[in-house]
Amino acid sequence: MQLSAELSKLANAVHQHGGQTIIVGGSVRDYLLGRLHPKDLDLEVYGLEANELEKVLSQFGKVLRVGKSFGVLKLITQRAEYDVSLPRRESKTGKGHRGFLVDADPRMTFEEASARRDFTVNSIGFDPIQNLWLDPHRGQEDLKKGILRHVGPAFAEDPLRVLRGAQFAARLNFQLAPETLELCQTLDLNELSRERLLGEFNKLLLRAERPSIGLAILRETKALRFFPELEALIDVPQDPTWHPEGCVWTHTLMVVDEAAKLRIGEEKADLILMFGALCHDFGKPETTIWKDGHWRSPAHDVLGMKPTEKFLRRLTDEASLIEKVTVLVREHLRPSMLYNDREKVTPGAIRRLALRVSIPELLLVAEADHFGRTTEDALRREFPARKWLLDQASQLDVHDEKPKPFLQGRHLLKLGMRPGPEIGKVLKEAFALQLDGAIINLEEAKTWANQRLNS
Repeated sequence: MQLSAELSKLANAVHQHGGQTIIVGGSVRDYLLGRLHPKDLDLEVYGLEANELEKVLSQFGKVLRVGKSFGVLKLITQRAEYDVSLPRRESKTGKGHRGFLVDADPRMTFEEASARRDFTVNSIGFDPIQNLWLDPHRGQEDLKKGILRHVGPAFAEDPLRVLRGAQFAARLNFQLAPETLELCQTLDLNELSRERLLGEFNKLLLRAERPSIGLAILRETKALRFFPELEALIDVPQDPTWHPEGCVWTHTLMVVDEAAKLRIGEEKADLILMFGALCHDFGKPETTIWKDGHWRSPAHDVLGMKPTEKFLRRLTDEASLIEKVTVLVREHLRPSMLYNDREKVTPGAIRRLALRVSIPELLLVAEADHFGRTTEDALRREFPARKWLLDQASQLDVHDEKPKPFLQGRHLLKLGMRPGPEIGKVLKEAFALQLDGAIINLEEAKTWANQRLNS
């Protein structure tokens, strides 16, 4: 494993003080998979007490005590950041990820410490002084086979590892070992905090090329029972005319994979897109009926808002994210509806849409929804509604931001109106005319208001 000069010096300094530096975690796994060498590394140091280790590290940069009681330090140098920890013994004492008794113990062996890792592929270490791979749990064999296998019984002490298994499976394109799948089916996710749940969903939705793999794992591990809005999608029928691919669950898996292709690398924007794609058909389980020889889901866009909000509130309290995703769910059919009726669509309809939702964000979800099926036009990668609606929005100057009213309350006060509820009514009328194109600038708005007040 190739090391930077800085890391080699650090490992030698630890060695000279009687310690042993082991590179651990995802960086080792990713290196063995042939991925780019990461800038930031996780290190475990054996044979040194915390205070002595801190003195050694301080020669190389700034040392932060991230969790000194657990023996965890962060070293920040000019070239990189290192999370440095002492090996530790953990024993389960209660529920949740805080229900552990943790004692740093530099006298532990690597085999003992690595036994508390989640998967064998994450339990591999590298000793840079001896140029030696440490693999007591045969993680390299599982890497070659594409298998996620739990290291040992300690795996069951943290139910979050079910979600970690799902997101790792999706990111690495691995499968769960049968015994690991069976163990995951017994774990209770109810004790997990929102923050920890969201962290794993973020990794699944933002880092995996095919998030559907992870969602399928959640189904196989029976973890969907803790996310009833997702579980409800399974086996909900769709009309083969519009959805020959199958049920709503199958469609949703295809949609999230399509959405993953549209990510731009900005976490907030990508998260809105991915959750919008994941939740877009949450209204179908409640609304799907057989009518006139077809499966139909009337008003599933609007009725999908409530289950979307309920699902997201179990993951986060970020109001902006919840609001934007629920609005995308409500509006996700609109681009195709407008395009199909484009000969009759007025500029006012486009402006009002821009008032309710970001048109570029909406079109990403709509595009993923359109291509996440096996209709002929989807297979031909045709979605003309995207270009048409973007062109319309650009022509009306509502592509990047929602329309803003020309007329403000201060203008009405200058025209002699007294403060009161009537001002709000007049402003609402003026803005409606503006959206319809009957008022095109502030001067026209003032003229209209003056006539309105004197009529």
